[in-house]
Amino acid sequence: MTRALVFPGQGSQAVGMGKELAEAFPIAREVFQEVDDALSQKLSALMFEGPENELTLTENAQPALMAVSLAVTRVLEKEGGFTLTDKCELVAGHSLGEYSALAAAGTFAIADAARLLKIRGQAMQAAVPVGVGAMAALLGLDYVDAVAVAEEAAQGEVCTAANDNASGQVVVSGHKAAVERAIEIAKEKGAKRAVLLPVSAPFHCALMQPAADRMAEALAAVTMNAPGKPVVANVTAEKTDNPETIRKLLVEQVCGTVRWRESVLYMKEQGITDLVEIGAGKVLTGMVRRIDRELSGTAVNGPADIEAFLGTL
Repeated sequence: MTRALVFPGQGSQAVGMGKELAEAFPIAREVFQEVDDALSQKLSALMFEGPENELTLTENAQPALMAVSLAVTRVLEKEGGFTLTDKCELVAGHSLGEYSALAAAGTFAIADAARLLKIRGQAMQAAVPVGVGAMAALLGLDYVDAVAVAEEAAQGEVCTAANDNASGQVVVSGHKAAVERAIEIAKEKGAKRAVLLPVSAPFHCALMQPAADRMAEALAAVTMNAPGKPVVANVTAEKTDNPETIRKLLVEQVCGTVRWRESVLYMKEQGITDLVEIGAGKVLTGMVRRIDRELSGTAVNGPADIEAFLGTL
């Protein structure tokens, strides 16, 4: 078995996330305290108790998801002697999950990752006035067809493929009117479903350029080490372990397409057989099965998952 660790993105958050970890493992509590201290915010209380509408805010959801992923990682290291450099070959994350992957691999300190994701969430939210942008899931169209739909729908506005998640599961992003046109065009072209997503901003499209500029500033001020294992970057769907390249790609990622389907297939080409999702939810594990049924996907979230996973090593 050749293993990659993958880290979830926004949408995997839920009230109660990380609570069982904190109750069971002192090292998890230390991670949550480190994030709280870095942000001067009781983010852990929001994660454990809600309210959901505050946890779902982009500026909270992003560091919260990273915190759970890093808490799971630290528990695996402390309780099971799991070392990322020995037990996996690659790391990757979906959108904000790329920061979690890099923190787990030692590129970022946890506190720096938390602050970067807070800034990222605030900058992405502020980049576009509420109501101006939108995102929609186009289900049942492949990536090439979804790109064609977005191009036809743009009509002088922004409309691009934002997330290539899995076969037949592509998300488009841009101006609201253009995204609404894309929904109708997609239906005409045979999409099984095409629906607006309940998101607060049009992520991963050109409208996010102000956020990309803000992240360029923030990333320039942070110390970055070479990761213990290479990261498969969202925007290239290829591996790198060069800190300056990673810094540049994280800026590009704000406006760029999350090439998740290609990233998973690339990992398979590199000899990966098992993708282990570290953190909240099981979204990426579900995607793995849709992308390639020969790959094995495992979600490691709470204490029971951790015990089961460590038993397989």
